[in-house]
Amino acid sequence: MFDHVTIKVAHFAKSLAFYRAALAPLGYEAQSVDEEGKSAGFGPKGAPALWIMEGASRSSAHIAFQSKSRKAVGQFYDEALAKGGKDNGKPGLRPDYGEHYYAAFVIDPDGNNVEAVTYVAG
Repeated sequence: MFDHVTIKVAHFAKSLAFYRAALAPLGYEAQSVDEEGKSAGFGPKGAPALWIMEGASRSSAHIAFQSKSRKAVGQFYDEALAKGGKDNGKPGLRPDYGEHYYAAFVIDPDGNNVEAVTYVAG
């Protein structure tokens, strides 16, 4: 539905480390990293869809990333917490959202609710 999304971050280096660690288990990598301009895009190779840019944020966002497995959802959660994220929902089934909706939620360093989700059963 969308081509890309950009969010503002207070500390580029901190957020770059956070998203690199949290999104790696999902197969998303940092691309077009501009240390001087303080921006980077994340996504599958050649297709960045989430961009971070240092600046003053006007609001928080909810961003959900597709995962290919429940294991990767758990790795996303662990890596995000290790890089300063805060728990906002441990990995597990969310039957209110759907029969096979398996997700984990973390709050990133700037207060955004970041989710990894898979619909793969078992």
